[in-house]
Amino acid sequence: MHSQWRDCQEWSKIGLPLSTTSNEACKMYDAVLTQYVGWYDDTSVGGVDASLNSLLQADPNFVMGKVLANGLELLGTGKSIYTDPALKEGVDDLVRTLQKNGVNPRERKHAEAVQLWAEGDMTGACDKWEAILLEHPTDMLAVKMAHDTYFYLGQGACMRDSIARVFPAWKPNMPLYAYLYGMHSFGLVETNFYDQAEKTARKGLELNQKDAWSTHSMAHVLEMGGRQDEGIAFMSTTMMDWNTCGMLACHNYWHWAVYHVEKGEYTAALDIYDNECGVRSKGSGALLDIVDACSILYRLNMEGVDVGSRWEDLYETCRPHADDHILVFNDLHVLMSCLGAKQEETAKQLVDALKNFISEHRGTQSTVAEAVGVSMCEAFLAYDEGDYGRAVDLMAPVRYQVVTIGGSNAQRDLFKLFLIHAAIKSPEKRHHQLARTLLLERKALKETAPMTDRLIAKAMAMHGD
Repeated sequence: MHSQWRDCQEWSKIGLPLSTTSNEACKMYDAVLTQYVGWYDDTSVGGVDASLNSLLQADPNFVMGKVLANGLELLGTGKSIYTDPALKEGVDDLVRTLQKNGVNPRERKHAEAVQLWAEGDMTGACDKWEAILLEHPTDMLAVKMAHDTYFYLGQGACMRDSIARVFPAWKPNMPLYAYLYGMHSFGLVETNFYDQAEKTARKGLELNQKDAWSTHSMAHVLEMGGRQDEGIAFMSTTMMDWNTCGMLACHNYWHWAVYHVEKGEYTAALDIYDNECGVRSKGSGALLDIVDACSILYRLNMEGVDVGSRWEDLYETCRPHADDHILVFNDLHVLMSCLGAKQEETAKQLVDALKNFISEHRGTQSTVAEAVGVSMCEAFLAYDEGDYGRAVDLMAPVRYQVVTIGGSNAQRDLFKLFLIHAAIKSPEKRHHQLARTLLLERKALKETAPMTDRLIAKAMAMHGD
């Protein structure tokens, strides 16, 4: 996919000087950055982990090596400085490096952004990256880390506009240029500009058919437009292009499974889970993969599908993250695994621990947890206990704030479906009316939606009143 890595002189030539005299460190910085942006492991450098190790060995004092090492660990959302001593030491070492001479202002902002992220101020981190981009719009690390963090914050407009601001400064012959299309497309689809998003994603794929993020954005376009058959055909015919990008492949398979769940093709969805998402989440241990696996099974459960012992297996993968509290979005999906595996005590402990996290920590996720996270978690507990009325009363008041937990519109659709199912099952007539109005709202947004049609029929059959 790429092999000509840039040395010290080349980075300086494009106005992005790096504070190291090691050409090998600069080249490995480029290698790690390229794999991160492209969501793949380049075998010529041994993959992301090996090339990152090579980078750190080439110049152990190189501040941007430490920015990458700690930044990528944090953005993986599986570790926190509050629960992982090695990560805390890594961030502390990065801060100490800032006190030495030779770090340029752009690099300093990068390091400060990582420190803010680590301490829980994700919004402050994005502000630092945006400050870099005002002066250095072709700094792809700032572009990508801001993009990913906006995703974790559910800030679609920021994802869209951040790329739109820098796009004019880039030229087609610049390394990594083509990846801007997928990122811009995703911001567009998350802000309901579906036609523009599709055009932009297709341009990205025209430039690089192996761009898994452009593929991912196209999957969102087709999902939000109710184009399930097109989505299934698109994912299946392009699979050999995007499944080489191992860091995103599980998520793209998730999209494929969601089309089948929408159509009521549960066996096909379970096949994708068994052959791809379940296996990949267990193998990688990556939170992005884990939440996808939880999402598929919970959606199928709501549809009345018996998923057998799959929850028990998935719970073992999720269990180490029950005390993370790095993203409320992650906490909710880990909670689903606890409930699915009938680990009710662990589920309640997770929610209690989230409440303690709110009282003990200040930061972006603490604020989100206090505003909506605890209520959402308690709604899931109530639903699991058969108290559907309480689940509705907890979820309905915060449904327009759910966006703050992050993720995409397609991912958060699970919570809209949860509220509808709870309202249908509730014994209270006011909730039955709410279910009907939510389904009408859903139908208005996506006319071709077999799941919505099934739920409307179910609601009418159960509550003809």
